[in-house]
Amino acid sequence: MSQKEAAHSIPLFIDVLIPANNEEDSIGLVVRDVPGIVRHIVVINNNSNDRTGNVAKAAGAIVLEEPQMGYGKACLTGMAFLSTLAEPPDILVFLDGDYSDYPEQLMDLIGPIIYDDYDMVIGSRAKGKRQSGSMTLPQVFGNWLATSLMRWIYKVDYSDLGPFRAIKWKQLEVLGMVDENYGWTVEMQIKAAKQGLKSTEIPVDYRKRIGVSKVSGTIKGVIGAGYKILWTIWKYR
Repeated sequence: MSQKEAAHSIPLFIDVLIPANNEEDSIGLVVRDVPGIVRHIVVINNNSNDRTGNVAKAAGAIVLEEPQMGYGKACLTGMAFLSTLAEPPDILVFLDGDYSDYPEQLMDLIGPIIYDDYDMVIGSRAKGKRQSGSMTLPQVFGNWLATSLMRWIYKVDYSDLGPFRAIKWKQLEVLGMVDENYGWTVEMQIKAAKQGLKSTEIPVDYRKRIGVSKVSGTIKGVIGAGYKILWTIWKYR
C-alpha cells in the first residue's frame, strides 16, 4: 500500500487554512492542487479588493472574510471558525495563497504526524529545491538569522520559518497563538519548543509566487517583518 493510500485509510480530519490578500490570480490554482484527502479548505479573504474570495469559492473552498489586515489575524479567524465545527480537525495545515508552495506536497508534510506521531512539521524551503529568484536575499538572510537565534536561545534546530506547515489541532490550541501579523510563524515554533512538542522539518520545494509579496515586495514589509520576528524571538526567551 502506498503512503497516499494508507493515509486515505486513516480516519483523520485534515483541514487546510489559507490566508489570502489580493490573490485572485493564484488562489484557484492553490485550492485545486490540494490533495483530495483534505476535508475542508478554508480561505480567509484578508481585506482583498479583487476577486480573491469569489475565485476561491468557485474552486471549492470555504471562504471567510477578515477585514483587519494581518497574516496572523487571518489565521486566528480561520482557527476560530474551525473550533466551532462539530468535529474540529485532527491536523491543520497552513498554506500560502500565492502558489509559491506546492500543495501536492501536503502528503509528505503530514506523513511524520500520521506515521511517527510528531506534533508539528515545518516545510523547510532551505532544505528543498528553490526556484531561482523565489526568495530574496533579505528573506534568506532573515531566515538564517532567526533560526540561528532560536537555536541559541531555545535549543531547537530549525532551518526555516516556512509558512507551509502542519500541526495537530489539540497541540495548536495549547500553544495559545496571539500574533496578528508577521510574527505568527516564529511564535508557533517558539511556543512549540517551550511546550516540548515533538517537531521536525521536511524539505519542501518553492517557486516564484504569483503577484507581489506583501512582505519581501516592499521595503516597509521587509523592515516590519524583520523587526517583528526578532522582537518575538526575544519576547518569549
